[in-house]
Amino acid sequence: MENISGRFSRNMKRLRKEGELSQEKLADLTGFHYTYISQIERGRSENFSLKNAEKIAIALGSTLNDLTK
Repeated sequence: MENISGRFSRNMKRLRKEGELSQEKLADLTGFHYTYISQIERGRSENFSLKNAEKIAIALGSTLNDLTK
């Protein structure tokens, strides 16, 4: 069974691509470095905060609930 951070990462990448956003553009929208976005999408940053997750969700036009389904 996939854990919550895995679901978040998978859905984040899917929504970013559906929105035709590069990792760099998403980074600009959130104020994060593009390497941080990449680490989350690859499952290399499992300890990101809810505050950061919410910033990403907002930038993607989504919700935390949608990103963790």
